[in-house]
Amino acid sequence: MRSSVAKTIVHGTRSALVAVFVVGIRRRNPGAVVNAGLAFGVSFLPDLLECRFDIEFRPWQRVYTVTALLTHAIGMLGPYDDVSWWDHLTHVHSATLLGGFAHAAARRRGRDPRVDVVATVTVAGVLWELLEYAIHGTARRLDLEPILIAYGKRDTVLDLVFNLVGALLVLVFGDRYLHNFVQDLE
Repeated sequence: MRSSVAKTIVHGTRSALVAVFVVGIRRRNPGAVVNAGLAFGVSFLPDLLECRFDIEFRPWQRVYTVTALLTHAIGMLGPYDDVSWWDHLTHVHSATLLGGFAHAAARRRGRDPRVDVVATVTVAGVLWELLEYAIHGTARRLDLEPILIAYGKRDTVLDLVFNLVGALLVLVFGDRYLHNFVQDLE
């Protein structure tokens, strides 16, 4: 993927996140508003990481990152409830990003990434699920619209399973597709 194409996609995705934010406001959907707002801010994370850690994202990696943010934000407008596989897709996508960071960090320290990737994705996944339950429960007690929704035990287990699918994908493909984050050390 050419850099100019990736830049266009990233800018378009940021515009789509602003659109989700506006739609969330119009629908009085605090989950969409908060998710889109945070996602917009996080979309600049590759730029910050490049400055801080002397690494360079490939154009496709930037697109992959922002599309994960967009799928989560769009999900808050209905697909999480209406499309049975949407939640699974977003969990795999996010887990590959988080696992990718763990993989690159482990490789930069000269470590085998397997334990780091699985541990990072598992711990973050469990903490996320606990956060969903806490936010949902607190919002219900306060009679507010929750920004995160806990769909029950079955959904939690499936979320954790799909997080592990993402971690497994990173373990299988990480050295091949994330090599640019550690090549300067070799």
